[in-house]
Amino acid sequence: MWFFKTDDSWGGLILRVGLGSVIFAHGAQKMFGWFGGSGYEGTMGFFTQKMGLPWLVAFLVIIGESLGSLGLIAGFLTRFTAASFIVIMIGAIATVHWPQGFFMNWFGQQQGEGYEYHLLVVVMSAALVVIGGGKWALDGLIAHWLQSEETAPEQPLRKAT
Repeated sequence: MWFFKTDDSWGGLILRVGLGSVIFAHGAQKMFGWFGGSGYEGTMGFFTQKMGLPWLVAFLVIIGESLGSLGLIAGFLTRFTAASFIVIMIGAIATVHWPQGFFMNWFGQQQGEGYEYHLLVVVMSAALVVIGGGKWALDGLIAHWLQSEETAPEQPLRKAT
């Protein structure tokens, strides 16, 4: 099945572990309050009350960035998770970061952060959607298992005696 298929490339491994690690840090802020984050309730409140996002969208962003990033690191559901990161980051650009321009707020002279980080996540995620998780991805094991199931000879049904 194409969804799980991947090659044994180092590129996929490097992309998924690097991207998953960075996104996990952001997800951990949202889910657990680590690294100076607001935690689950604070983030849900910010997304739903201040930003006006539906609770389901807020919930999916938190789950996607926290648990999805762990799955990505392991190479589990690589294409699905990478596609979800594309959606999350396009949403972040459209709702928050576009008015700030391209660049991050390196010198504290803008009202907020630009979208360069989000664009990098979109591009890296798109690469993972195309190539899969690469070396040591759980998706590769799943693809191998699914292929062996498809090619296994069917056993004839035996009559009960």
